[in-house]
Amino acid sequence: MGAIFEMSLQSETLNADELQDISGAARKSDQVEWFKRNGWVFYLNRAGLPVVGRLYARMKLAGINPATLAVIDGGNPSGWQLDLGKVR
Repeated sequence: MGAIFEMSLQSETLNADELQDISGAARKSDQVEWFKRNGWVFYLNRAGLPVVGRLYARMKLAGINPATLAVIDGGNPSGWQLDLGKVR
């Protein structure tokens, strides 16, 4: 059980190698172009490098549209709604 506590945690954002693997581009300008063209949400850091969240990337690569999980109108997430009608 001690080994589980010794595991290093991954960063919340993708590293440079992961961004290059996903986009297929080494230059940051080409990576930015690829992410824009393929509808990815990302931010540019001060150095002009794209920053992509790890959880977001996992969902996109799994075919899940993260936008369907967003909270709309301060209420229910789109795509599903809690139904407690059969709970006693």
